[in-house]
Amino acid sequence: MSTALVIVDIQNDYFPGGAMELAGSIEAGERAEKLAEAFRSKALPVIHVQHLSTRPGATFFVPGTKGVEIHPCVAPREGEAVIQKNFPNSFRDTPLLQHLRDKKITRLVVAGMMTQMCIDSTVRAAADLGFECLLAHDACATKSLSFGGVAVPAASVQTAFLAALNGLFARVQSVDELCGTL
Repeated sequence: MSTALVIVDIQNDYFPGGAMELAGSIEAGERAEKLAEAFRSKALPVIHVQHLSTRPGATFFVPGTKGVEIHPCVAPREGEAVIQKNFPNSFRDTPLLQHLRDKKITRLVVAGMMTQMCIDSTVRAAADLGFECLLAHDACATKSLSFGGVAVPAASVQTAFLAALNGLFARVQSVDELCGTL
């Protein structure tokens, strides 16, 4: 079984001072950096997914801005793939699936941002495509939401989405647990 790390949307706009700051982005970025270093030390593939917004009137991930750039904590190294996407699902209209098949990857470790959007849709798609998925819960970040007049704090959003993914779609673990199994 061949394993790859897929780092989804760890981009400047999600960090303090960015156009869409997420709760816990700094900490999640640091944990993702540790995970990337563990993969690199074992010469395992690291794949970066970068969201470029093509929606008219988009306020973040706007092409040509500093905010769209991959954050320095997980900056791609020479030889690491960078897949650009325009939708939350990292497989939709991208070469990601073909890249993974070409490399004979069957298991994905996923880290990134936003848990309730791009991480959720990417992990579910990967599981549907037959990949074994491991999700690094402490290398993900999200934001507070609201629905029907009810405010949902970021910590509750994070917990709910991780709980929903754990089991059928992914095995949700900490970065330390994942690093111990590489």
